[in-house]
Amino acid sequence: MKDPKLSVILITYNHEKYNRKALDSVLSQETDFPFEVVIGDDCSPDDTKNIVREYQKNYPDQVRLVHREKNTGRPTLNVYETTMKCRGQYLAYLEGDDYWTDTKKLQKQMDFLESHPEYIACTHSHKMIDDAGKDITDPEILKVSDMYKWSGEFTMEDFKTSAHWPGHYATVVSRNIYKSKKHDYTILYKAHDFVDDGQILLFLLMEGKIFRMDDEMSVWRYVRKSGGNSWTSRSMKRNIWREDVLMTKALMQWLEKEYGLTDYA
Repeated sequence: MKDPKLSVILITYNHEKYNRKALDSVLSQETDFPFEVVIGDDCSPDDTKNIVREYQKNYPDQVRLVHREKNTGRPTLNVYETTMKCRGQYLAYLEGDDYWTDTKKLQKQMDFLESHPEYIACTHSHKMIDDAGKDITDPEILKVSDMYKWSGEFTMEDFKTSAHWPGHYATVVSRNIYKSKKHDYTILYKAHDFVDDGQILLFLLMEGKIFRMDDEMSVWRYVRKSGGNSWTSRSMKRNIWREDVLMTKALMQWLEKEYGLTDYA
């Protein structure tokens, strides 16, 4: 594909059980514009690499792979490097264990952004499922999703003062702000090895407003178990308090340099 209008960033690692569901949900999208799928597999030891190669072979004009000879162990570096390979004017995000549920998702969000140039991105509602694919009903787990409860416009001021974010990672479609090279976006992986959604949200809000649709169009597979390979499971082994402090410090220093903040406000 020569000139995709949109690039789907699909990040995966050890997702052999879920890759086909994720990729099929992307490739089944009904759009009036061309889009590519750029897959960043961090050298998975399971069958993920063979599955994504199969899709690349079957969809050679649409699916591209970011090859790695060895595992970086840094999901945010995977996100950064895969994003930098994208050619589209717009970007959509998905992890290999999540998937989209509406075949018109990309079209709906693109239509909105094309007709509303004042917005930098568009998100939507989602639902949560467990490892077996069943809807999560545990109220304690569902509280994790409460941070994404929002409707309508979301601004930098909301980001500063609200406990909510406008959308889960798999719900975002944005303009490709990275093409302009306006800022040093390597902070995406330098601030933290695992956490990237907050940084991406910050990058976007520095450029404009985000609109949250009420449509439910994606699924977040939330898996938190000892020994698991999901980001959420792997976080159980980390010192979250210490890492959050260090990440916040790195981001504040970056904002001072790139955004002109002098009081960390």
